[in-house]
This record gives sequence, structure tokens and C-alpha cells, in this order.
Amino acid sequence: MAVTITIPTALRQYAAGNATVSLDADNVGALLRGLVEQHPVLGKHLFGDDGRLRSFVNVYVGDEDIRYLQGETTPLKDGETVSIIPAIAGGKQ
Repeated sequence: MAVTITIPTALRQYAAGNATVSLDADNVGALLRGLVEQHPVLGKHLFGDDGRLRSFVNVYVGDEDIRYLQGETTPLKDGETVSIIPAIAGGKQ
């Protein structure tokens, strides 16, 4: 079952410049770990030392934040799109 994961611009340099990657995965956790297996440097930007997804990394299945679904165990369907959206802070008022 192929799922497409979109890589944000800030992380593409760690994913061989790819904007998207297609992988076979049953759930979000397996998809992210498959992505890191292909692009190991990406791992430290997505996961903490404890192996958990970093709090500032938002992951969406379609338009739904996985935090409000089943987290990394959120099931995936063939053809689905998963997006990594890093939190952005800063700026000036």
C-alpha cells in the first residue's frame, strides 16, 4: 500500500532534496520510520533521543492532525497523503 509523505522545505536537505517520498506503510509510525530508514539524517529532526516524535513536528493525514487521531498508530490507506509540518515560531510584532 503506497502512501505519499510530503517533506517540508526546511527538511528536504536531509531527504536528498525530495519534496515527496512514497512508501508502503500500514500506519503513520511505520511510515515515518521507513522514511528515516531511507534518509537516516532526517531522524534527529523528527524524533527525540527517546524515540518519540518531537513535539514541534506536526504530522497530518490528509487534513487531520495525528494528535487528534490515533497518534503514530493512525492507520493509513493506499494512496493517502501524509504531511510533515514543523512548527514555526518567531517574527516581529
